[in-house]
Amino acid sequence: MAQGENENIIPITIEDEMRGAYIDYSMSVIVSRALPDVRDGLKPVHRRILFGMQELGVMHNKPYKKSARIVGEVLGKYHPHGDSAVYETMVRMAQPWSLRYPLVDGQGNFGSVDGDNPAAMRYTEARLKRIAEELLIDINKETVDFQLNFDDSLKEPVVLPAKIPALLLNGTSGIAVGMATNMAPHNLGEVVSGIIAFIDNREISVAELMEYIIAPDFPTGGIIYGYNGVKAAFETGRGRVVVRGKAEIETRDNGRESIIISEIPYLVNKANMIEKTAALINEKKIDGISAIRDESDRQGMRIVYELKRDAISSVVLNNLYKQTQLQTSFSVNNVALVKGRPQTLNLKDMIFHYVNHRHEVVIRRTEYELREAEKRAHILEGYLIALDHLDEVISLIRSSRDPETARNGLMERFSLSEIQARAILDMRLQRLTGMEREKIQDEYNEIMTLIIDLKDILGSEERRMQIIKDELNEIKDRYNDARRTTIEHNAEDFSYEDMIPNEEVIITVSHQGYIKRTALTEYRSQGRGGVGSRGAITKEDDWTEYLFTASTHNYLLIFTDLGKLFWLKTYAIPEGAKATKGRPIQNLINITSEDKIRSIIQVGDLNDIDYITNNYLVMVTKKGIIKKTNLEQYSRPRTNGIIALNIREDDQLLRVDMTNGDSHIIIAAKSGRAVHFHESTVRPMGRTATGVKAITLSDVKDEVVGMVCASREDATLLVVSQKGYGKRSLIEEYRITNRGGKGVKAMNITEKTGYLVAIKEVVDSDDLMIINKSGITIRTPVSELRVMGRATQGVRLIKLSESDEISSVEKITREEEDEVETAPEL
Repeated sequence: MAQGENENIIPITIEDEMRGAYIDYSMSVIVSRALPDVRDGLKPVHRRILFGMQELGVMHNKPYKKSARIVGEVLGKYHPHGDSAVYETMVRMAQPWSLRYPLVDGQGNFGSVDGDNPAAMRYTEARLKRIAEELLIDINKETVDFQLNFDDSLKEPVVLPAKIPALLLNGTSGIAVGMATNMAPHNLGEVVSGIIAFIDNREISVAELMEYIIAPDFPTGGIIYGYNGVKAAFETGRGRVVVRGKAEIETRDNGRESIIISEIPYLVNKANMIEKTAALINEKKIDGISAIRDESDRQGMRIVYELKRDAISSVVLNNLYKQTQLQTSFSVNNVALVKGRPQTLNLKDMIFHYVNHRHEVVIRRTEYELREAEKRAHILEGYLIALDHLDEVISLIRSSRDPETARNGLMERFSLSEIQARAILDMRLQRLTGMEREKIQDEYNEIMTLIIDLKDILGSEERRMQIIKDELNEIKDRYNDARRTTIEHNAEDFSYEDMIPNEEVIITVSHQGYIKRTALTEYRSQGRGGVGSRGAITKEDDWTEYLFTASTHNYLLIFTDLGKLFWLKTYAIPEGAKATKGRPIQNLINITSEDKIRSIIQVGDLNDIDYITNNYLVMVTKKGIIKKTNLEQYSRPRTNGIIALNIREDDQLLRVDMTNGDSHIIIAAKSGRAVHFHESTVRPMGRTATGVKAITLSDVKDEVVGMVCASREDATLLVVSQKGYGKRSLIEEYRITNRGGKGVKAMNITEKTGYLVAIKEVVDSDDLMIINKSGITIRTPVSELRVMGRATQGVRLIKLSESDEISSVEKITREEEDEVETAPEL
């Protein structure tokens, strides 16, 4: 045959082949090797070892078998990888310093905490621990799915029934392709209490679960130093837990002190730690230690650091924590397979998936037991029919030529099934005695009671959940032990923010940049037209320019004339009385002397993805340029601030508002005209973009005085003039025009009213805080202002002297406890 005949060669690029092969390989590693299943907390190798040991019969109450026999069983039947991989995994499952709750009972040399290798598998022996059998219990009751092994000759479980929450109890670690997992062990009693609390209340928060499951509990004990990492790990599935060895100071007979280490951090090799510490002492990097001894024995660990006479023990110990493995960090990364897909899970997620798995196991186990009970009841019914007609049955059998004839005769005569007829023919003659007949009747009654009970379980989720809780409590009673790892809070756990109550305050910023926060209760409500009360004490050329309410724990976004943005926590602003001046803003943020604060808004949690991606910042400049940008682009605070938008040389930023993307925007100019358009006409832009035209100004002297992003249906628009006149109008009166138009009249501007200075969105439940340039403030309810026409002059809001004028107008939420104080008419 000529070369090439009947060949089917498919050309393929090497890039495609390598890409496809690598994806297949990576998926195999992720799903079949490196990551645990969220349901039973096991990787395939662990699951196969436990199942193989059960099949081999090496239970906790049976004799040990050679490790080589077990490894051979697992290799030959279920796990076609290297024997060392299986043996090393089994060894680790037997080490009490590696697993919080060991699953294998080893006999012989299984290594040590000093990193010594175990003896070869031909020398050691093993069997299952009793707690490991809880993972396998009910596996023969069709509770889990089975799959074919590597050569399709046998079947192995896809997952174990897992009566114990092994993922939380022992944790796991593994490096896959493109991802890794590192899960901490926990205390069994705490985990069971947490799971039961979750079953009782599915809406329970992670913080509430942490009242039961306090922190990881490592097999080697130690001290968790600081709680913030634990909190982060429980809430997000990722966190850094700092672990320290347990140390005590002992004074020897000669008066010198020694540091005694009785517990070391999890996964630390004791011999390596001592060796590296000795090297640091020789290099003079750690001072004050004269000798190191390892006095550990079968009774426990004891590492002795003898101190020099002049050494200060606390200083030496802190140096050991800082420079050696006496303090390490355990980086939690809770990645597990959920329905075959890797997911990062927080504490509640892991409990949720475990409870779902146990619920399915209970259902499948109950269905299996019901099927078996109904089969047995069916046979017993046949027995009872036969015993009720015993003479006739015996006569029929004796007269039959062969068993088949007898079976068919029984089926026809007594309407029995083939199974019942076979069972009757297989009956031993002793079952015909009176006592045996009573036993059959009693057994039948018991089976029928059981069937009713099993059907009730299948019909009631409440009962199934109670079964899960009862079984977990049994596990807790049988295996619970005391917590080994203690918790020590450090300074990081007690942040300044935690000690400050989250409350509403008034933020005041003066024209020259003095800022302060004041308790809301210092401002009392007055009647419209009152003379006001003394606010901030200011210089002659300074006055209160911004005043608004904020929550102490929230961030303030501070925008400046030149388009820069700075972040500031509200509680970081110095507190002052209503009449005090405040502190220069330059002391709090890195703002230049030629720049000036233009707008301040408060935002919620900048770490909440939904919040920052569904909100926008809308900015307007004095020359009528508008820009809308997603809040996410401003969600990463920087000390020196960032550029919020590019501003032309002859322009200034005027106002910034936060919107949800569905607001009506009204922009008013000094000339008394306002333009009204929907927010959707302004497309979102990048952080450094300049923006688009919002309003056409009447002349070069005209400028924008304010912007309202209206979203409330019950809101009205308030406009205030330079001479203290104001009015409320319905938003509908401002007809919608195109963005960039001249707009409509917002107020009838006269020499008496002065030009327009402010435009606000208000409702009846708001109060107005009006500040004039001489520092006088007045607070008046919005409800006292009646709603009037768009083009009217309005009413007097505050009486001003000839030389005075309004500086700032802000709305604040009225507090129920505020006193109402009416000022006398002038």
